[in-house]
Amino acid sequence: MNAKRILVAYFSCTGTTKTAANKLAKAIGADTYEIKPLVPYSAADLDWNDRQSRSSIEMRDPFSRPDMADRISGMDRYDVVFIGFPIWWYVAPTIINTFIENHDFTGKIVIPFATSGGSGIANCEKNLRAAYPGIEWRAGKLLNGLISEKILTEWGESIL
Repeated sequence: MNAKRILVAYFSCTGTTKTAANKLAKAIGADTYEIKPLVPYSAADLDWNDRQSRSSIEMRDPFSRPDMADRISGMDRYDVVFIGFPIWWYVAPTIINTFIENHDFTGKIVIPFATSGGSGIANCEKNLRAAYPGIEWRAGKLLNGLISEKILTEWGESIL
């Protein structure tokens, strides 16, 4: 694709975002890194209909920062970082904030991508840009369904 060193970092609970991340990484020639919570989410934790579920409680708290299982080593070797996640309550899950706040994005281009059952990515992008104005953000994309490698390659080339 080009000489930039690219990372596709993603958070996925059900495998949907992981599938999209792996397709994207293959299409643009990137490394991958899975953002894993220290305590994995159970099906009950992800029940958005239960106001007492772990995900519901985290998403109501703007200061929630779930612990990560680890940090990526060698973040400094990447020029571009795609950050992928499922959309929860019209925004990125709070573990995405944990990831961003625990890594140095100075001098990097950062591009969000998401999967969703019905929400668009615009609100996620707006919130991430507002929360982290020092990051050089590029336009993100919703990667739902059967997106071809050609479309992913073209998207990557168009923003890099």
